Amino acid sequence: MIRKNLLAFIALMVSITSLSAYSSPDKIIPEPVEHSVSDGFYNLKGDGSDVKVYLSDAKFAAKVAGLPAFAQEEAYELIVGKKGVKIYAMTEEGAFRAKQSLEMMRLIDRDIQHCTIFDYPRFQHRGIMLDESRSFKGKEFVKKQIDALALLRMNVMHLHLTDAAGWRLQIDAYPNLTDHVAWRVGETYHEWEGLGYPFTNAEDPNAYGGFYTKDDIREIVAYAAERHIDIIPEIEMPGHSMEVNRAYPEIACVGPDGRPRPFSWDLCVGNDGTFEFLETVLEEVIELFPYKYIHIGGDEAVKKDWEVCVNCQKRMQEEGMKHKNELQGYLVRHIEQFLRERGKTVIGWDEILETGLPEQAVVMSWRGTPGGVKASAEGHDVIMSPNSYVYLDYYQDLIRKEPKAVGHMQSLRHVYKYDPLEGIAPEFHHHILGLQGNLWCELIPYAAHAEYMLYPRTFAIAEIGWTPQEKREFFHFRERCLTLITIFRNMGYNTFDLFNESLRAQTGRLRFDDPTFKLL
Repeated sequence: MIRKNLLAFIALMVSITSLSAYSSPDKIIPEPVEHSVSDGFYNLKGDGSDVKVYLSDAKFAAKVAGLPAFAQEEAYELIVGKKGVKIYAMTEEGAFRAKQSLEMMRLIDRDIQHCTIFDYPRFQHRGIMLDESRSFKGKEFVKKQIDALALLRMNVMHLHLTDAAGWRLQIDAYPNLTDHVAWRVGETYHEWEGLGYPFTNAEDPNAYGGFYTKDDIREIVAYAAERHIDIIPEIEMPGHSMEVNRAYPEIACVGPDGRPRPFSWDLCVGNDGTFEFLETVLEEVIELFPYKYIHIGGDEAVKKDWEVCVNCQKRMQEEGMKHKNELQGYLVRHIEQFLRERGKTVIGWDEILETGLPEQAVVMSWRGTPGGVKASAEGHDVIMSPNSYVYLDYYQDLIRKEPKAVGHMQSLRHVYKYDPLEGIAPEFHHHILGLQGNLWCELIPYAAHAEYMLYPRTFAIAEIGWTPQEKREFFHFRERCLTLITIFRNMGYNTFDLFNESLRAQTGRLRFDDPTFKLL
């Protein structure tokens, strides 16, 4: 208890000291690529009147000319002097990133030390996924998290909108999706599972769930665009799709008895109606989401019902398939071509590598890092989201201290040590688009709990995605986290209590006398 209280006191003093002195570039997250400071402070007005923005300045253009195209678009130079603030950037997006760095310094203290920042991202994809199927939290929650991502100079939010536990998107052509399978009995996924997967309607007093109307999505997409954040929708296929079979059993797998199997986990690849359904849904999705990527899932298909489904077996015979696994490849290739013809690029979980994947498809590596290693070597672009580092539904401190979660402890320190290029051959580094943290919500029914799991580990993901690997150092990062945690709490976010984090989570060790332990 004494050690725990001492740690909390030290952390609190560090945070108070950081907040009460002045602001400077070395206190923000992500840490900038380059910065310098000089004598003097400027008291920022906060209304933007003392900030001047210069786009496509010739000197700045020459300075960023050697950077990758994506980095040029987000690069900026920020100068704070005695007369105010100057921002140089090639694009509005770059100017916005500069303003977010300035805003974070302002939130720390209005007195900002005279400084110059030259900054740009390491990776082009820096994102977070929210599981809205298993735990629907609604547009105000999503917009609030978009604000957080913007402040952290992140640029992607991935919305997991469909899964067995509920369909969360209005589709005009298929109203049963929101009338029949958007509401369930049971707040958590496991409670619902234990009750036998019951769906209900919005009028049921025991109903849990909801869905996004098309106007909701348009509002979210516009809100994100103003903050230079892209929204990736995910429509799961062929697995994780029991809710579709429950809503439209006529396209479900058919057993030897000729009856549909609405509790089947997977879509029926042998039914032409499945492809009509998916294409119609995706046409409506394309209309709502302007970003070039659409995520089609592709993970954890069970495939058991395909073995006995009359239609699936017929499809295999007609196409000369020898194994049920080829059915998934047939579907993925069909949908990839359908979306490519409409100007979209497919993203899928790393299982899609097993399906004879077209080169244009992007792989999201989640089962550790091997999927990313394999995909990049095969010429695919890759987003790294390994469950071994950046799954945010895992415990973030000792299990006995924390709300029920998944897996083992993945503390802030553990997340921060991840490098997306780890294990990737240098000649394939250009295929690694970036990284993404994933918040699955089987055990997270409420918004406050979701934020608790997101922050501060999202701070680490932001810095991994932006700051050069050689500049990153955990203890300096953790000190900045303590400051930012206080700011986020003042802004109304429910964060993990980093001030009382266990010694083991902080250091990976159990004792103060361990030589690797370092007081902040």
